[in-house]
This record gives sequence, structure tokens and C-alpha cells, in this order.
Amino acid sequence: MAPIGIPRFSGSIADAYNEAIEKTEPRWVPASYYTDDRGWSLMNLLQGVMGPEGQVNFSVQYPGVIKAWHRHKLQTDFWLCLQGHLRIGVACRDRGVSWTVVSGEKNPGIAIIPPTLWHGASTVGHAPAGLLYYVTKAFDPKNPDEERLAFDAIERFPWGVEHR
Repeated sequence: MAPIGIPRFSGSIADAYNEAIEKTEPRWVPASYYTDDRGWSLMNLLQGVMGPEGQVNFSVQYPGVIKAWHRHKLQTDFWLCLQGHLRIGVACRDRGVSWTVVSGEKNPGIAIIPPTLWHGASTVGHAPAGLLYYVTKAFDPKNPDEERLAFDAIERFPWGVEHR
């Protein structure tokens, strides 16, 4: 049996999912890139499919980039670095404590970042870093659950390589 092309679907991933189930046929939903000078992202990959509010994203961060700090009042983040390596930073300014881990190809794992903790990441090494992440609340551009600080707002946080 010769294969045929998977039908392209131009609506939402949730609608494509429902149609695929209803017709017992696959559907292809093109993804869109968001790009800027720090890297690129594929956003809202499974919105409406993995629970009513969750969202899966993939972001590539270029070498030398620090994306920090931000926090959410309601959302929990689950971060898995699949390509390259990231220094993940998490901080609680109220308690005066911060945490860090280098995660990636040679140290895989999922960082779970609950609401209210400041967090961010810096690329470690000379290769781009790819971050697959699930968030428990989909991003709402009209009412973002996000507060931001400058990357150097947490004193003495080591975003770069620690020489020892």
C-alpha cells in the first residue's frame, strides 16, 4: 500500500485532534516560529490537548544568552533541556536563597519550578540549547501571568561558567 500525505489542518491543534479522533485519520498542523536575537521558539504546541490550561513549548537559546529573571503567580513550569546545556537558575528573594543546575544532553532531567519562584536560564558552552517545557497555564498575552526582573537582579547569581 503506497502512503498518501497526511491532511493539513489550518485550525487549532485541539480542533485537529478532535477531527482526527472523529474520522480516525491523521492530521498535520503546521507550527509557527517566534524568533528574536536570543534564539527561537515553537509555542503552544499542544494547547487544548494536554489539559484545558496547559501548554507545551520548545525554545532554542543561542550561546551567551541569559533569559532571566521572571516568575508566575499561578503557573508551574517543567523544563527539560534536550539540546546543548543550560544553567537553570531559581531564586526566592523573600528567603534569600537560590538554586542552580546545569541540565542538558550530558545531564538530563526535569526542573520543576512552582509558582512565585524567580527563574531563568543561560546557555552553557558554544552550542545552542534547546528547552522543551510544559507550563500548567497557557500564556495569555492579554493578561500574562508573568513578572520580570533584570538578569543581574539576584545578587551574586553565577550565570556564567564557574571556574574551579
